[in-house]
Amino acid sequence: MINRIRDIRRQKGLTLADVAARCAPATTAQTIGRLETGMRSLSLGWMNRIAAALDVDPQLLVKAEAEAEPQIIARLAAGGAEPLAKPMSAVFPVGPGSAGMVVMSVDVSAGEYRAGDQVWLKQIGSADFARALNRDVLAPRPGGRFAFGRMIDRDGDRIALLPPGVGQRQVVIDHPAWIGVAELLVRSL
Repeated sequence: MINRIRDIRRQKGLTLADVAARCAPATTAQTIGRLETGMRSLSLGWMNRIAAALDVDPQLLVKAEAEAEPQIIARLAAGGAEPLAKPMSAVFPVGPGSAGMVVMSVDVSAGEYRAGDQVWLKQIGSADFARALNRDVLAPRPGGRFAFGRMIDRDGDRIALLPPGVGQRQVVIDHPAWIGVAELLVRSL
């Protein structure tokens, strides 16, 4: 089994020291780091303590080795959709059914999206682009960049997106390898 402690901790914006201090009883950042990397075995007791510190169900802390999981690959910032320096695992809030999905985190509010939101997107190939018309999509662009917005036009493998927010100009992308159609919005209350 592989643990997801680091991914969940980073998603929540916590440091090793933050998690260590939240454990009951408190522990050291070094201990949490060793548990994250597998240098120290993750016992059931540790799993429960760390899950409580991260405010998640303990079963979310582990995953099967062969399990393919969705990745957070982009974030919506003030300048538009940006790639992450390194993709990270996304923790699906509902359970199974996340195959073929990618996730975009929202850093800055834009349109109907608020800072802190996660947008879960189903990847589709060019044969299915027509069904994404008038839906919010994430599309890869050359150079490892992304564009996000409402798909307002499609001409063969050429798509046009209207980014969220006021005063944004349409973005035209030729032959994207895939697009991610927004399927799920995860928002903290």
